[in-house]
Amino acid sequence: MVRIMFIGDVFGRPGRLALSHYVPILVNKENVDFVIANGENAAGGFGITEKTAKEIFASGVQVITTGNHIWDKKEAVELLTRNDRLLRPINYPPSVPGFGSGVYGFGNGGKIGVINLSGRVFMGYVDCPFRAISPVVEEIKKQTNLILVDVHAEATSEKLGLGHYLDGRVSAVLGTHTHVQTADERVLPKSTAYITDVGMTGPEDSIIGVKKEQIIEKFFNQIPVRYEVARGPGQFSAVIVDVDGVSGLALSIRRLALRYPE
Repeated sequence: MVRIMFIGDVFGRPGRLALSHYVPILVNKENVDFVIANGENAAGGFGITEKTAKEIFASGVQVITTGNHIWDKKEAVELLTRNDRLLRPINYPPSVPGFGSGVYGFGNGGKIGVINLSGRVFMGYVDCPFRAISPVVEEIKKQTNLILVDVHAEATSEKLGLGHYLDGRVSAVLGTHTHVQTADERVLPKSTAYITDVGMTGPEDSIIGVKKEQIIEKFFNQIPVRYEVARGPGQFSAVIVDVDGVSGLALSIRRLALRYPE
């Protein structure tokens, strides 16, 4: 059995602090073999920098996935070209720099494939995620049956559609982007673990990570507002997925929702 921990969208400094606190504890307590985190909001709530990426890796995360906010910091473009453990969605056009997937070693000769995928509904102009992912899955299966997919998407229906489309072909389909943890974690009929959204690792007293007053002001006035990361205690949102090490099929999925400081 292989135990994978996937951590939901790390938002700003509160998210990085919660991540640095909980990852070493949980890896030891839960006997986690591999750790992945979505880090597209790690730097001030929008984008990622080399400094914040290093901080996430130093906490014990082995692969960082992202999404549409990966381009919010200019330095991320160069960072993506030289770090294959920092992923961007595979379904951007081929000319876009960076890696959308990878196969990574762990433990005593184990291998796991990680795929970063973006939805299209309410998300902007990317290639069809359904068409884009199949060739990548088949290529990774030449090396390992353990495959985890981060579906960074807005629409529940699109995430569910991808979950059922990939059921039995990958180990887990885990949703990110909305920053609100959903309570629908389950193993699908053909043994792929699924959750619509893993949730946010970031400031607890906020609206999806941002100061509440700024979001409410935007609803009232409908004019641009410069968003800032909320202060105060953080929250840590993640799932732990147990996978058969040979078949790559999921055995279980469990949600984690913790507070920092405890």
